[in-house]
Amino acid sequence: MTRYKIILNPTAGKGNGLKVRPQIEEILTKYKLDYDIDLTGYPEHAIELARKAAEDGFDVVVAAGGDGTANEVLNGLMQFKQSHKKCPLMAALPVGRGNDFAFGAGIPIGVQESCDLLASGLKKKIDIGKVTGGLHPQGLYFGNGVGIGFDAVVGFVAAKSRLTGMLSYLVAAVKTIFIYYKPPMVDVILENKTFQISALLVSIMNGRRMGGGFMMAPDAKPNDGIFDLCLVRSVPQSAMFGLIGMVMKGTQSTHPAVSTAQSKKVIVRAIQGTVPAHADGVTVCEAGQELTIEILADELEIITRLV
Repeated sequence: MTRYKIILNPTAGKGNGLKVRPQIEEILTKYKLDYDIDLTGYPEHAIELARKAAEDGFDVVVAAGGDGTANEVLNGLMQFKQSHKKCPLMAALPVGRGNDFAFGAGIPIGVQESCDLLASGLKKKIDIGKVTGGLHPQGLYFGNGVGIGFDAVVGFVAAKSRLTGMLSYLVAAVKTIFIYYKPPMVDVILENKTFQISALLVSIMNGRRMGGGFMMAPDAKPNDGIFDLCLVRSVPQSAMFGLIGMVMKGTQSTHPAVSTAQSKKVIVRAIQGTVPAHADGVTVCEAGQELTIEILADELEIITRLV
């Protein structure tokens, strides 16, 4: 019988994780799944719990939380995989704030819907990214994307907010426009092209969305073996509000300050200033100099509706 380890972050979504635990247990019990639940208690605890679940022979390891919880579970499984031939399936019950990994990975938002998918057992391999540099010289794995520049600062600000969901990111974006951010000059080095730009932001996407509603790469697929990039050059503050609206719709590629590209490997190097960056909402650096981002094709099998 398939064994499920549920790794639940009780603080996800400003406490929503703990609130929905009874509902999760009721649905999974109804499906007669063989599961148990561990609660996270501190940063990176889910990495330890996921690795331990893999060592203990669980068949499916489930991240019940937001993007941070999903990223930690993913990293725990990837660490296990480096020294073992077989790795458990990963699944997610998205009960956090942004839930961007789930959105891009074909996992429905909503406790009932995501539990239904978990019970279905539908699965597919997806690509995993790895970013090296900053606070992670040995590398950090990610499932959704790396944000460098403006959106990283927005994420840092939103994380300190008492607000939840998309509203927290919108308020943080307005604060960042007026207070926090001055674009650095960077080289963005791809497999066959180099951009040198004053970079408002550089998004390197495996999924499609960041910040709970910003469609950084509306056509990206997490199983096509390549990153989709969105590069935005510096624009006047007055133009940033309109640009944010375009990104929310996924229409920013028509803006003259925006370039798009695809690559399996990306190096971002600061020429003037420094680069703040996150991966799946996890801080990579607040003032970095150089980051290397690589894609690992068909690296992890997850429970998903992707086709």
